[in-house]
Amino acid sequence: MDISLQQVEYRYQVDTPFERLAIKDVSIDIPSGTFLAIIGHTGSGKSTVLQHLNALLKPTAGKVVVGEREITSDKKQKNLKEIRQKVGIVFQFPEHQLFDETVEKDICFGPMNFGVSEEEAKRRARIAISQVGLPDEILEKSPFDLSGGQMRRVAIAGVLAMEPDVIVLDEPTAGLDPRGRKEIMEMFYTLHKERKLSTVLVTHSMEDASKYADQIVILKRGEVYKKGTPEEIFSSPEGLIQLGLDVPEVVRFQQKIEERFHTKLSKTHLTIETLTTEIALFVKGGEQK
Repeated sequence: MDISLQQVEYRYQVDTPFERLAIKDVSIDIPSGTFLAIIGHTGSGKSTVLQHLNALLKPTAGKVVVGEREITSDKKQKNLKEIRQKVGIVFQFPEHQLFDETVEKDICFGPMNFGVSEEEAKRRARIAISQVGLPDEILEKSPFDLSGGQMRRVAIAGVLAMEPDVIVLDEPTAGLDPRGRKEIMEMFYTLHKERKLSTVLVTHSMEDASKYADQIVILKRGEVYKKGTPEEIFSSPEGLIQLGLDVPEVVRFQQKIEERFHTKLSKTHLTIETLTTEIALFVKGGEQK
């Protein structure tokens, strides 16, 4: 399912003394099957954009097109449940939203709330728990008897059980150790590929953005500062550093190599494997001279 934000503006607390412009003139296209990363400082508008993707917020100007649905400020919207079923959001620390007495009931809550039968919801729960790498036995346990990592996977399973076409991830690895972060991101990337999901990742991790995304959007003070492929975004690391953003470790390492040897490599490398291959060719060429 395609999603398009077209010149979207959003103001909080309109017509009050506390009115605040959060985003303006934001245009982002998310074709079906895309893996998009949205990066930017705290306060850059990432969360506001995220909440427009499934109509939790309606634009105060511009429009959002989700599949065949068009959302604008001047039209009353009906049956937004349909959008929220198709666009699932995994918020930061989703385990805080667990509440039911068993894992199965917690996962089934979302689908049943959207009109799915209990039998079908249970079938989806079994599939979803497997997709997040947990055993079937865990379905009968209380979510509050699980480890933090397991609780997060259960919360993610609850979103997957609604069988969304688009999954939106708001800092999904927050609070996890390096191993846990890698496992969760690999899980999402596998789901993205296997289920052909459109995936939108809001993150502070340049490593994750460069490794998994097809497209990256940088937000700055509520506006789109730059968008492009990871190669295009990280080919000018100086600009990102000036913005106060980080760059992937491999890009920093390449910068140091280029400075040390007063040279410019053929392209910006996003994996250590391709970087070392070009360095080896460079060194070999130097030896032959």
